[in-house]
Amino acid sequence: MLTSTDLRQLQKKGIQPETVQNQIQQFKQGFPYVQLEAPATAGNGMLQLTSDEVAMLRQHFRNHSQGRQLLKFVPASGAASRMFKHLFEFVEKWSAGADETTARSDKKLTAAFEFIDRIAEFAFYDELREVMGKNGDSPQACIERKDYNTLINYVLMPQGLDYAARPKALIRFHRYDDRNRLALEEHLVEGAHYCRQSDGMVHIHFTVSPEHRQLFEQETREAAARYEKLFGVTYHITFSEQSPSTDTIAVNPDNTPFREKDGSLLFRPGGHGALLKNLNDLQGDILFIKNIDNIVPDRLKETTYIYKEVIGGLLLWMQQEVTMWLTRFDGDEVTEADVAAAADFASKKLQLHLPDHFGAMAMQQKMVVLRLLFNRPLRVCGMVRNEGEPGGGPFIVKQTDGRHSLQVVESSQMDLKNPSQKAIFDAATHFNPVDLVCAVRDWQGKPFDLSRFVDENTGFISEKSKDGRELKALELPGLWNGAMADWITLFVEVPIITFNPVKTVNDLLRDQHKG
Repeated sequence: MLTSTDLRQLQKKGIQPETVQNQIQQFKQGFPYVQLEAPATAGNGMLQLTSDEVAMLRQHFRNHSQGRQLLKFVPASGAASRMFKHLFEFVEKWSAGADETTARSDKKLTAAFEFIDRIAEFAFYDELREVMGKNGDSPQACIERKDYNTLINYVLMPQGLDYAARPKALIRFHRYDDRNRLALEEHLVEGAHYCRQSDGMVHIHFTVSPEHRQLFEQETREAAARYEKLFGVTYHITFSEQSPSTDTIAVNPDNTPFREKDGSLLFRPGGHGALLKNLNDLQGDILFIKNIDNIVPDRLKETTYIYKEVIGGLLLWMQQEVTMWLTRFDGDEVTEADVAAAADFASKKLQLHLPDHFGAMAMQQKMVVLRLLFNRPLRVCGMVRNEGEPGGGPFIVKQTDGRHSLQVVESSQMDLKNPSQKAIFDAATHFNPVDLVCAVRDWQGKPFDLSRFVDENTGFISEKSKDGRELKALELPGLWNGAMADWITLFVEVPIITFNPVKTVNDLLRDQHKG
């Protein structure tokens, strides 16, 4: 099936032929649905903290994070084009001679008219006005002559701000008296508050696309100098790109390799699950993971700072307990009482599933089981109350070996045509805002090989097209879904104000994004 030319193409991308064969087999057999056992709710997989516990965990983080390498990991390679989908649709439908009253009654155009009517409220308005002024035009003049398409094109196209081609990180999100900040800058500000180490160093890592890397480096150099002076810190900012070796092969509807007009194989990015390799290559100890668009202005950041320290404190607390037990098991004087206490910690605090016959095992067998359960990466996931946002959520899942585990599950992984599975989905109370803190070193301080803890059966197949031809694309197990499926996982409820994503540009008009 693979020609000598194909093999050279694979070698250039760093992909093994066996990987392609396995992916084609996955297209053929599909992926099994996740078996939901129950939603993770308060008292059943979801921790709800008292005010005293919040204060205690926050202090624990402050006391014990020093001496650890803290790192803020921000997936930032995604293009912003989807933020402006409604504006592209508007440009296709609107012409200067159109009847505006009729157009404004079209529900499909409502969001675009809100964007136009409130254009001056966006943080990028000053920059827009400046670039239009160089050509003798202005936003207000466009609105007065109802030349809305020109206004929108100045926002989206290269003759203006070129926002349709920029990543979200490099779009101005928030307005301040002294400066209007890019999304990227807000992460630098956040990092200075909860990733600052005792020497004043702040480590931040952005995943970027190759075509934007130079612009990222330029913007971060300028921003870092500004905020180093403001907060008295030193930034160590690094970048990585999604490796070509994580691309996945595309296939025709009959599962044969999709080929370009020149006969070459078509590969597509493997989704955010491909970033596990980037995460695995970092030398951090405690990693905070947060999406690029989930940020707020300074006036609302305090709650974010508090709960980043809270989930960090819980992570450190549990990691210290795990390390204590694994160290004790490595010694010679382990008692039955020790093993019983460790098992109690595993089931009640880490919410890990012990084998049904665990109680009947000999002590040495119990220690083997507990070592395997404890010696894994650990993550604490902040979860918000579900207010109708689409996407993944926290569930208790039944694995193929019969064990139960806590997992972040996307709706695409669920068999929602199955009434019992749909009922579990409908009973969910919380949503995943991608607010994670992770411990990625073992009890001896050695970095885990994170690829060992992936559930390969949690990928996703989607239908796409290229040059008018249908194809099927494969996404790898999601970074916080299947890619972390075999991690120790804890879910903690955090306030809804910590979740303020920007999915469309109009979301920046919400009160939470006003400076």
